Amino acid sequence: MTTDAPALYRVLSPARAPGGKLVAVFPNASGYLQARAALSGSPLSVFVQYVNVSDVALKVFTPEREKGESDSGALAALAYLGTRGELLDVTDVQMGSESTPAQLCGGEWLLRQGDPAVQDRVSDGVAERLGLPSVGPVHAAQIARPNLAVEVGSLDVLQAAAPDLEAVRALGLATGTTGLILYAHGGPAGLGRAEVSFRAFGPLRGFAEDAASSNMFACLVGVLGARGLLPEDAGLLRGLQLKPGQPARLTAQFVARRGGASDLWVGGSTQLEDAGVPDSGQ
Repeated sequence: MTTDAPALYRVLSPARAPGGKLVAVFPNASGYLQARAALSGSPLSVFVQYVNVSDVALKVFTPEREKGESDSGALAALAYLGTRGELLDVTDVQMGSESTPAQLCGGEWLLRQGDPAVQDRVSDGVAERLGLPSVGPVHAAQIARPNLAVEVGSLDVLQAAAPDLEAVRALGLATGTTGLILYAHGGPAGLGRAEVSFRAFGPLRGFAEDAASSNMFACLVGVLGARGLLPEDAGLLRGLQLKPGQPARLTAQFVARRGGASDLWVGGSTQLEDAGVPDSGQ
């Protein structure tokens, strides 16, 4: 029996429009973790297995299963441990078999995503498949997982898009990608400054639309770099992910280079939503 309480964090939410993802952070990994996750009331639960100043080991669960890894879960745990003074500003996060460097920058935790590989793709037929009036350039971008990135004509088109998931699945199989990114430049009013807005679909990965995807945002930043559209005077980009009713705001830090970007880190703000109540740990 333990009385350690989970803390509920809202991760990657715009300041004036609650969104992003809710994550319950448990300070220990004792007891039956799946049951504790199911009782947390959160769609994602993170348990701290081990921590010292330079590295932390986490276990991540949904209410139904062990997830293995989650950038949103890691960001919540880093925020929790950081406020307790248990971490340096640079650390490593172990989730499952993967270890990911993390850094605190400007009050936001960022996780290293790596270097995106970007290729042009033929745009013929993409608009018709997705039920869009038209599309701009189409690229495939990969950091661990391959995504198809499709520019749409405006923010209005992006927000109104409702692609058929079977069409998204078929397009992924046809292009050798497992996720679809639709994007437009700029961002809607009221959600903070952003250079780009996007939505992320993944029926081939087991979800319809993600609310806050660090990996897919990193791939999009790679595409913008390949197109020569990244800021020339700063290695920082803000993006808005616009899942209807659940917006997220992400930060990317990168090294700009000719024809692309490298050494990508992605993260954003993490706010304490609820300090929690005693947890049985059973």
